Amino acid sequence: MMHEVLVVGAAGFIGRHLVRALTLAGTRVVAQVHQRHCDYESDVLTVTSDIPAETLLQSCDAVVWLASGTTPAHSGADPLLELTANLAPLLKLLQALQSRSDRHLLYVSSGGTLYGDVDHPASESLAAHPRSYYAAGKAAAEDFIAAYCQQYSGTSTVLRPSNVYGPGQTLHGGFGVIPAAMSCLKRDAAMTVWGDGESLRDYLYIDDFISACMAALQRPPPKGLQVFNVCSGRATSLNRLLAQIERLAGHPLRREIYPARAVDLNRVLLDGANIRRVLGWTPRTSLQEGLLRTWQWLDSIQP
Repeated sequence: MMHEVLVVGAAGFIGRHLVRALTLAGTRVVAQVHQRHCDYESDVLTVTSDIPAETLLQSCDAVVWLASGTTPAHSGADPLLELTANLAPLLKLLQALQSRSDRHLLYVSSGGTLYGDVDHPASESLAAHPRSYYAAGKAAAEDFIAAYCQQYSGTSTVLRPSNVYGPGQTLHGGFGVIPAAMSCLKRDAAMTVWGDGESLRDYLYIDDFISACMAALQRPPPKGLQVFNVCSGRATSLNRLLAQIERLAGHPLRREIYPARAVDLNRVLLDGANIRRVLGWTPRTSLQEGLLRTWQWLDSIQP
């Protein structure tokens, strides 16, 4: 395990879970956030985003990049948001890593948007087919990381997760259908549904994704770039997902249905064989169990 890890974007949904897992494993964590007020364990060093990366890289063994300032809908009509909110900050880190190329960079990309619509589970060798500016930004970020590894003999791992969900996930710019549906059921509010509800997605429970991050950090990485899909391996339609959530709630979900948007994908299917083979990682939480845990968490904070 790494002695010290810098987590950029530590205040987000995934970041909070990862910081907790790292500290439980005995790793010192430097949590970089936009605002200093965050509830972490006492031994987590919290720093704001104005601290130069060159300073933070001096003592850490690895960097986990989770920061993201957009969603597919958020930058749907404003491609410059991807540059200013996501790409420019990442490029500053890559520039700092040029003189610290022995540091392991773990970048969280997006398997849920990168490949576009597919007819069969997409492997990592499939070329990116971004439909949204958000997905195009992720593809560009991966290309910059690959170029950094080539030029400076860097060590980087890219994880492409499917739709991650679980306790602690809150609504953010319409991102996260599971918390959206559960929140609407709790409030007896109508949920906006785009399209006919037959779109397929792979839903991955947060604990399983965190275990994939830990597996990538614990294994001594080879020089160069590694890319892994991280998924449950099972695609579920939106209608079937909502039906499972309705059973948990005990009553139907009211829906306001609109035509599908241009950025919406019909089929998100991922092949997770590579990460199973190389890192020995497999998901352990069924969708039924993950939804139950998420509903129980939401029920505890929204009685």
